[in-house]
Amino acid sequence: MGSAASNQIGAAVGSHAFPVMGPGGVVAVRQIVAAAVLIPVARPDVRRFTWGQWWPVLLLGLVFATMNLSLYMAIDRIGLGLAVTLEFLGPLAVALAGSRTRRDLLCAALAGAGVHILVSPGPASDFTGVGLGLLAAACWAAYILLNRLAGRRLTGLQAPAVATSVSALAYLPVLLTVEFEGLPYAVTAGLLSSVIPYAADLVVLRRVPPRLFGVFMSVHPLMAALAGLTLLGQPLTVHQWTGILLVVTANATAAGAASTARS
Repeated sequence: MGSAASNQIGAAVGSHAFPVMGPGGVVAVRQIVAAAVLIPVARPDVRRFTWGQWWPVLLLGLVFATMNLSLYMAIDRIGLGLAVTLEFLGPLAVALAGSRTRRDLLCAALAGAGVHILVSPGPASDFTGVGLGLLAAACWAAYILLNRLAGRRLTGLQAPAVATSVSALAYLPVLLTVEFEGLPYAVTAGLLSSVIPYAADLVVLRRVPPRLFGVFMSVHPLMAALAGLTLLGQPLTVHQWTGILLVVTANATAAGAASTARS
């Protein structure tokens, strides 16, 4: 819950810098701040990394870079609540992957209906923004699986620290093209949306399976909608709230099924 709240508040704060720095500039600062905090804490000895430890960390760095940029570009086009709800399809896909039960198939159908209502496809729809949100969803699914794998192979916070550093290095050229008037917002986004969630998620994923982790992340769309409303002045229509609640209901149902299966 703390991870989700921190993540969405950070995204809302970071979006205040979009007009000055653009989504790419905010992501660049966010990743550099996260690396600057995590590396001294984790103190990874990369010279001793084996290839079995390196490859999931490198892929995780690529996922960080792509997920954050696609999400922020989606937020800039379609708003925080809608963008995060689309991104949330990633954890839901992890939760339902491989399932053949009627309940889980119903959850998938319910989530699909929620997204359709939320997006309301039509001539005025921003399909580029929707596509960016879905790309972020694919990255979030990969993040769950890779973070769990890397967390098993590396102790402490070494995995997110090195992965964030890889992503930060890739974004260094972006800093040469941005203005820094919105730097406080971007730095805050780095702390709230990267450092705290990456560390918290890694700890959680060492204790629960990715399916269970995915279904209990249903709080993200609601927190994103509330953060967008209170911090960005982005009210949602009735049909948008309906779509979000359908997606959250699909996750709640899947969470009950996962909890029952585990017990």
